[in-house]
Amino acid sequence: MVAPAAAIVPAAFLAGIVDSMVGGGGLLQVPVLFSALPNTAPAALLGTSKLAGALGTGVAAARYGRHVRLPWRLLAGGCLIGVCGGLAGAMLATRMTPALYRPLVPVLLALVLLGTLSARKLGLSHEPRYDGRRVPVAAGWVAVIALYDGFFGPGTGSFLMYLLVRTLRFDFLHAAAGARVLNVSTNVAALGWFALHGALLPGLGLSMAAANVAGSLVGTRLALRGGAPLVRRAFVAVVALLIVKTGIDGWRILDAS
Repeated sequence: MVAPAAAIVPAAFLAGIVDSMVGGGGLLQVPVLFSALPNTAPAALLGTSKLAGALGTGVAAARYGRHVRLPWRLLAGGCLIGVCGGLAGAMLATRMTPALYRPLVPVLLALVLLGTLSARKLGLSHEPRYDGRRVPVAAGWVAVIALYDGFFGPGTGSFLMYLLVRTLRFDFLHAAAGARVLNVSTNVAALGWFALHGALLPGLGLSMAAANVAGSLVGTRLALRGGAPLVRRAFVAVVALLIVKTGIDGWRILDAS
């Protein structure tokens, strides 16, 4: 079923809400974009989506930053890693076929969901720890996730949140804020790659960005009001939906091959 072009902006708004809270908004935004504009080059659609996502995530990160105390020096180092990893992933995507590896995504997301559900109080209290090997381990995983974002993309924000909760012992609210900051760097890196190669529809991208930003303001407001318990519940629900969505996509790819 082909989505009408009029559905693009509302999808961007909903993506902004989801992305600002728990990540994964791209799986709402990108399919509608591809369905509504089937004759447009895929790279241009991905670049356009990244433009909207980068601005929406940036606004969410700024809003969180005014209300949630974050380790900015640590996150600055993570952002540098994110830019390098995102660029490397985008370059890798031009030399390989990412679709062949998409069946792995629901498996990874399922591990994240199981890890969250297995510890009922995980992410409900904020007790950040930066001792021992935690920071180097977190930095290594940020590099891997950034590479993944440039190469694939679905669920990047959710992976970053789980990393901050599990490794650095953030609660889900602080993890949502920190993940948005890190995700800005990976989005900007990918956007820069697409823009340099002319894979961008600026007019449409800015319209989507306005809707995405509006959604981000709604999502961050909900997260700040509900705190870690609400964000945890939203995280579990969205990751479960991502598993279904990416699982169906992966099955179709395997079936077609």
